[in-house]
Amino acid sequence: MTDPILEMRGVSKSFFGIVALRGVDLTVYAGEIHALMGENGAGKSTLMKILSGAYRPDPGGEIRIEGKPVHIHGPQGGRAAGISIIYQELSLAPNLTVAENIYLGREVSQSGLLARGEMRERVGPILERLGADFAPSTLVAHLSMGQRQLVEIARALHARSKILIMDEPTTALSAGESERLFALIRQLRAEGLAIIYISHRMDEVYALGDRVTVLRDGRLVGSLDKGEIRADTIVRMMVGRDVSSFYKKDHDPDAGRGHPVLTAVDMGDGQRVRGCSLTVLAGEVVGLAGLVGAGRTELAHLIIGAAPKTSGHLELEGRPIEIRTPGEALDAGIAYLTEDRKALGLFLDMSCLDNINLGVIGRDARFGGILDRDKARDRANRAFSSLGIRAANTGITAGSLSGGNQQKVLLSRLLATTPKVLILDEPTRGVDVGAKSEIYSIIDNLAKAGTAILVISSDLPEIIGICDRVVVMRVGRIAGEIRRGADAPLNQEDIMALATGTEQIDA
Repeated sequence: MTDPILEMRGVSKSFFGIVALRGVDLTVYAGEIHALMGENGAGKSTLMKILSGAYRPDPGGEIRIEGKPVHIHGPQGGRAAGISIIYQELSLAPNLTVAENIYLGREVSQSGLLARGEMRERVGPILERLGADFAPSTLVAHLSMGQRQLVEIARALHARSKILIMDEPTTALSAGESERLFALIRQLRAEGLAIIYISHRMDEVYALGDRVTVLRDGRLVGSLDKGEIRADTIVRMMVGRDVSSFYKKDHDPDAGRGHPVLTAVDMGDGQRVRGCSLTVLAGEVVGLAGLVGAGRTELAHLIIGAAPKTSGHLELEGRPIEIRTPGEALDAGIAYLTEDRKALGLFLDMSCLDNINLGVIGRDARFGGILDRDKARDRANRAFSSLGIRAANTGITAGSLSGGNQQKVLLSRLLATTPKVLILDEPTRGVDVGAKSEIYSIIDNLAKAGTAILVISSDLPEIIGICDRVVVMRVGRIAGEIRRGADAPLNQEDIMALATGTEQIDA
């Protein structure tokens, strides 16, 4: 193997006496995709911000690029050293063109005026190399998220970067955009670029990673070569416990047999969902699986009244019920956890206390509509304790929490309504491994308490790990059902066979 392009040795960082990194080492080679993994708070972002110049490390460590010690002062120093970072929240100016964004901070001028034509001409070959389907003169505001990722990468290549850091790059991308990004990342690796890839998604690490380095609590746990990359090994390194305790499943689904809580019969919207029927029993966790576009979320929206149905009806505990709005669903005891917690679920600028109590404000009001703050505070404190929400206090804004803690705040809002049915749409999307395990434990405890739970997830190991039964959708219809048995465990092959089935489904 050639000499490393990057060596970080003994890098430490403290903030006001709190240790964020303690003597971390990282070695990266040119032409490799090096995955960096760890729970939220493990130190990944801090380490990368030190490398890119956003933070200064504590004295004592060393950073070498191409064998030479470097002292990186500020983001400009990071760029000068050949390091570019693409953050999860893209840093593009939407009101500027593609060329202007690529040159931002390094503009070309002639006689005091921006040489826009020259800039567009110079970035053209880079966009062509990346296979971009837009022009240098296109406003970034008119681009999709996948196209904006290309602009960020083009900016890094234009700056002649040697090391590219990508932080959760697929969070806002569709499946197709993600696949195109993966192909481009592999192309850049083949061209000799060193790529540090931060992700919580195991499938992405399997698909892309040449090596994996894991951090936990600000320390280096270790690194794995491609042949050693396994889910159980990585989980053990990240959370410090065996993978066998990852999917907590102590509830007994047979305890609720004969007690249907939610029954959906022949549900359809005339477009994406056609003739779908399913039942969820008390104390049972049912998975709703299928490929992207199969109609899973659309079916959930019909159940909770978030979209109008053209056919079908609902029964709740054996009685017909008409639900026209999500509010009516919540009042009836059907709670829905949205897949997009930031845009559709949480109020990020509001406190955790207020977010948790939003669903029961009317229930707590007294004296003509005055909110009972003591009751609201007690409820939020109980939620923090029972769900393990990690924050200084309930008054902190929801937007300042990690993804896993945000998800638990949103979940606690729903649980405050004491639902009979809980529909969870991608409940662990964008959260780290430790938070996933905690959410699985919460789901298991709710099932033990008798809640009927429907889980929509694109993560097949998750579906297999926590569900008692899996209903599979394909092309807007129920393709089949698989039940867990003592001698017949759930498996990905059976689920995918139904999701992709070779038989024709009538239009």
